[in-house]
Amino acid sequence: MEQHLNYIIEHFGYIGIIILLVGGIVGLPLPDEALLTYVGFSIFRDKLSYFPSLVSAFVGAAGGISLSYFIGHKLGLPLLHRFGPKVHITEQKIEYTRKLFNKIGPAILVVGYFIPGIRHLAAYIAAINNYPFKRFVVFAYSGAFIWIFTFITLGTVLGKDWDKVKLYGSKYSFYLIGFLLLLAVIYLFWKKRGRRRN
Repeated sequence: MEQHLNYIIEHFGYIGIIILLVGGIVGLPLPDEALLTYVGFSIFRDKLSYFPSLVSAFVGAAGGISLSYFIGHKLGLPLLHRFGPKVHITEQKIEYTRKLFNKIGPAILVVGYFIPGIRHLAAYIAAINNYPFKRFVVFAYSGAFIWIFTFITLGTVLGKDWDKVKLYGSKYSFYLIGFLLLLAVIYLFWKKRGRRRN
């Protein structure tokens, strides 16, 4: 995998990051976290620059999640049922994500990037549920930035030990997910309290 990622970085640079992340978010079987951590490793080796890498990764993730939303809006559930199994998106994952989205939609759009399967389904489910695009952008793009910042920074900080990032990334992602879910619960509680006062 390292050879493939190195080839992409060497030959396509920032454009390659954008294209791969768009494809990965839409649902193609691409190693998104491995790509992001390798981008961080490439920054450590001075092959890429930190800020342009963050911007490129954000454009790719935001572009992919927006494309997923519009595909879901136009084609809906039949698309997921027909092509989902071909990219390991099962009926159980679809139903689970739908139920989760109905309960805590904004939190899923933010945290979902850190959960394979949920990351690929959140935008489709949001569109199918007619979730307003403006609200979708706020939460989905915020999640995109947190996700790419986390893995690129880990790859940069751990440097030559970038292959261990997956282990550390999983650990830190767990704590980050817990923290974000806690924020989501507080936000929802505060919102309900505001409605009661009105």
